[in-house]
Amino acid sequence: MNRETSDTTLGNGLRVVAVRTHGAPLAEVRLVLPYARTAPHLAEAQELLAALFGTGTAPSATAGARTRQDVADLAADLGAELSTVVTAESLVVAASGLRAGLPGVLALLADLLLRPAYREAELALAQRRAAASPRTPGPRQRLRRALLGHAFGTHPLVDPPTAPAAATTPEDLYALHARAVVPDGAVLLVTTPDDPDGVGAHVRELLGPWSGGPSGLVLPPFARRAPRPGRIALTEPAGTAESGGSGQALVLCAAPAVPDGHPAHAPLHLAQLILGGSASSRLARRVRDRHGLAYAVSADLRGNRAGDWLEIECAGAPGTAGRIAGEITDCLRELAADGPSPEEVERARAYASGFTRFALATRTEEASALAGFAAAGLPLDWLEGYRDRLAKVTHHQVAEAAGYFLDPARVAFSTLDEAEHDHENDRRTL
Repeated sequence: MNRETSDTTLGNGLRVVAVRTHGAPLAEVRLVLPYARTAPHLAEAQELLAALFGTGTAPSATAGARTRQDVADLAADLGAELSTVVTAESLVVAASGLRAGLPGVLALLADLLLRPAYREAELALAQRRAAASPRTPGPRQRLRRALLGHAFGTHPLVDPPTAPAAATTPEDLYALHARAVVPDGAVLLVTTPDDPDGVGAHVRELLGPWSGGPSGLVLPPFARRAPRPGRIALTEPAGTAESGGSGQALVLCAAPAVPDGHPAHAPLHLAQLILGGSASSRLARRVRDRHGLAYAVSADLRGNRAGDWLEIECAGAPGTAGRIAGEITDCLRELAADGPSPEEVERARAYASGFTRFALATRTEEASALAGFAAAGLPLDWLEGYRDRLAKVTHHQVAEAAGYFLDPARVAFSTLDEAEHDHENDRRTL
């Protein structure tokens, strides 16, 4: 990386990364905390804590208690905006604002981490909102859980959380905060025009007293590194769109893949783009344009601490899932057997190289990407170096990747459609 960077780990286990940026006087803060739902009895509390984090602080020696409005007003005065995002494995606290407000933003973040306030009124409001809009798994989520369960076995990403024995209380949230919102295992990334070493020293002063962890809320690896091939077919009664059904045919597939740092990742990435990563991909031209079977077609590389897989997804009209799955199988077989053309490889290379630049196009996107790299244990300049790795991939390497990873005999298929009479497939009913 050509930018000046400070990367240290505090005595409490918090990794602090400060990166100097140039241009606009803006600062970005990202705190990434392990937050996987590995303990089913904590599922409701984890959701509520993520919704309520940042809604108040307790009194300190230098400041009184803050309400939700107080926190919002202070952030606005600092020219900043605070938000939280929950992923499959992390709770991410983000702040974006003006460079001049960075010290105040970091001080506010420290107050929220060290002196949180989870008040009864705020919790009751969040619980009423959750009750009014229950989050029942949608068709795609049900199908994805079934696919991952078949492909990789029992896992927190597969098993839905069990209902808690009792409603979450403020005491439950304080206990979860003490367990999960901890420095050991967390990453704090700051991008700013200021001196990185000075920023790191300021963070050390503010967050040195923060203690606790590791939380243990980390995704375990899948039982299998590569998906178990085969097909499962889920069905639901016809005409169920109004009652939470799909009203469409869904096909999800899981093919083997490798993590970002693996030597085969770049060739596989190009093979994935040729298969279904763009509007002109083979799968889109075949299933959507030629046969008119699907209106949504994609192929994406997925990965987290659990494992890595290539996910293929198609959505079409009810009654077409079997035909779509057959076309996907044929497309995979042809690409694996014959390989891509040199022209396809060059188009995919240009697409991938251009897309990596978009990922760092704004300060917000850059900070989120760098925080993700740091949390995943990748070098901060991983994406910048990735363009060079893409440029060195040969046509032969892409053909080899397609021949191994896209072989339909290695792929797990799952379909969700209205009830069909096809007893040759493994079938379950929702």
